[in-house]
Amino acid sequence: MEARTGAASGGVTNAMSVDVEDYFQVSAFRPYIDPRDWGNHPLRVERNVHRLLDLFGQAGVRATFFWLGWLAERLPALLQATAAAGHEIASHGYSHVRAYEQSPEEFRADVQRTKRLLEDISGQHVAGYRAASFSIDARNLWALDILLESGHLYSSSINPIRHDHYGMPDAPRFACRMPGHPLLEIPITTIEIGSRRFPCSGGGFFRLIPYWLSRTAIRRVSQGEGRPVVFYFHPWEIDPEQPRVAGIDLKTRFRHYVNLPRFEGKLRRTLADFRWGPVREVFADAIASPAGPSGSGDVRAMR
Repeated sequence: MEARTGAASGGVTNAMSVDVEDYFQVSAFRPYIDPRDWGNHPLRVERNVHRLLDLFGQAGVRATFFWLGWLAERLPALLQATAAAGHEIASHGYSHVRAYEQSPEEFRADVQRTKRLLEDISGQHVAGYRAASFSIDARNLWALDILLESGHLYSSSINPIRHDHYGMPDAPRFACRMPGHPLLEIPITTIEIGSRRFPCSGGGFFRLIPYWLSRTAIRRVSQGEGRPVVFYFHPWEIDPEQPRVAGIDLKTRFRHYVNLPRFEGKLRRTLADFRWGPVREVFADAIASPAGPSGSGDVRAMR
């Protein structure tokens, strides 16, 4: 299946990605939903992913699906259907534990377990990894070395903004190798306005702002800067009928539920307006390029 060339693509192929987790597994709900109780919640991710496979198929778009191992164990047929539709299978860790909350030994065991599981079920080589809640930052860059040792070819785990839950605002905005770490890091895309960075590539910010503003920001990066945008979202974002979690604070409630009914329509427009492909293909040349002498430096993706 060829990636669709949207009217606004400007010739740049952007990277579309989905973090495969159910609504009750998001990090912000950890204080309210014990992971030991996950099995007591009906899974909604199956129908949501099938819906996404239909949307991507209609748009002629292939994407990268970053899977939780916990879900892959319970929904192997869904994982296989995703791979069979031509999408890249990548790792989101086993149970959505933030990387900086794990010791190196715990992190190594988690990523190795999940990689083997996803490969055994999907039949694909798992090249990519995305940490839960973009939880690789200045505190735990050692995680990049463990990912490389474990056979991953790239990480998409750093969000180069300032945020109350995550972020590494001084990190490079585009694909790079962090100093002393030869694994390619492909950060979530941001734009710069003055001296500040803002997200422009999915998540709650995409649901919050008008679509014309998101489209303008994506164009600014893909056309104005000539760089691929790394876009991400979750299957629960196309599910406005999902159960409401009781007792959560107002900030968490707003962030999780804002504009859910509008998300699918905005996603459809995004798929049509730009050219998209899986992360591993969009950044194939950068992934294959050897690191420089210091293991660092900005690298450009295949366009």
